[in-house]
Amino acid sequence: MTSTEASTNTQPISLWWDLLPAEMTTALGTQLDGDIECDIAIVGGGYTGLWTAYYLQQADPALRICVVEANVAGFGASGRNGGWASALFPASLRQLAERSDRETAIRMKRTMHDSVTEIGRVAASEGWEIEWSKGGTIGVARSALQLRRAEEEIEDMRAWGFGPEDYSLLTKEESLGLTRMTDTLGATFTPHCAAVNPARLVRSLAATVASRGVRIFEQTPATSIEPGVVRTTRGSVRAPIVVRATEGYTASLAGQKRVLAPVYSLMLSTEPLSDDTWAQIGLNERQTFHDGRNLIIYGQRTADGRLAFGGRGAPYHFGSRIDPAQDRNASVHTALREVLVDLFPSVAEATITHTWGGPLGIARDWWASVGLDRSTGLAWAGGYVGDGVGTSNLSGRTLADLILEQATDLTTLPWVDHRSRQWEPEPLRWLGTNLGLQVMTKADAKEQRTGKESRLAALFASKIGH
Repeated sequence: MTSTEASTNTQPISLWWDLLPAEMTTALGTQLDGDIECDIAIVGGGYTGLWTAYYLQQADPALRICVVEANVAGFGASGRNGGWASALFPASLRQLAERSDRETAIRMKRTMHDSVTEIGRVAASEGWEIEWSKGGTIGVARSALQLRRAEEEIEDMRAWGFGPEDYSLLTKEESLGLTRMTDTLGATFTPHCAAVNPARLVRSLAATVASRGVRIFEQTPATSIEPGVVRTTRGSVRAPIVVRATEGYTASLAGQKRVLAPVYSLMLSTEPLSDDTWAQIGLNERQTFHDGRNLIIYGQRTADGRLAFGGRGAPYHFGSRIDPAQDRNASVHTALREVLVDLFPSVAEATITHTWGGPLGIARDWWASVGLDRSTGLAWAGGYVGDGVGTSNLSGRTLADLILEQATDLTTLPWVDHRSRQWEPEPLRWLGTNLGLQVMTKADAKEQRTGKESRLAALFASKIGH
């Protein structure tokens, strides 16, 4: 995305950005002005790029690190997401084990657990005020079919050696003790998730690395990444190591249009709710929440007492097109509000103060990956499928180890150097991506009507790995 395109969007980037104090929105760097050289060039000023800079700078303060950002640090998904610092990873344990072995797959999952803790540790040690609350995630089953899926999910986690301290099945009464969602029959629960203000996190991270000598070039769109050089509209950055950390905006780089599909996820937020309303909703520990439908929904109770709620449903746009006009979709936002009221009828009269959205990155096989090609000096991380708050921290630590040639437990995880095949050319990419959206939408309607699992949705889920 170019800075010109971004400037045409006069509405707030997200609720999270709108709530930032003025001192957190001031420019952290300058525009690039001509050609420069450094040791490590990072393209993308979101979580992935900034965590990479953070851990590299900690390991070797003498490194000359540059971050090139098309807009402002945190403009993309890092400042717009649902605020779940979770242990979710798009590839399943089975898929991870197939690429490595059982023990390594389990180690990957436990490393994801640790990544949630690591974000909280860094925030506390750095003194960041990011509205952090590690209340866990509740996944409510609202039909007999969803309850069976919940039971199967926990049985599967037991088979992999994870006990109730990591993943548990809640009774109806236990579930209602956490949140009083309508039609609750039971729920899954994991403590490995924290609610966070994502814009506060990314801007705090950016300010910290900038204060320690990392050069952040905002309003500097990269046009291509090549071995040894990042080309931008304002000059070139030459470095022996170049990191691609562009996630949903990867398609804007020359030759990268089929690497990650930019798929939009949209959100809305209520006004701050009264204590009486919260007594009817619950979420007293700011647990993040979802239910068992096929088309993903997600929400959290914000630090200032709002419900921030989102979900998939927005169409993929032909040619991997990204445009600020796509951040809001009246029909999708209306549908999200209807779902939210269905879950929590007490918010029916609440004012919706913010609507927003943005693209996330999806690889063809729904695998997130991180890696470094030592022969070219090109490194990358991404493809988080919307679960990037926690995974990007792991990316930053892993990339730092790879770049510094440190053999660690992180560099032997099964997502390291994973290569996803490219997406199909258009119009096949457009047809396939939007077909999947329609399948999941229709599957939910059918399952609600019949109480029977959609075989087509199950088949589709098995193909995409999520």
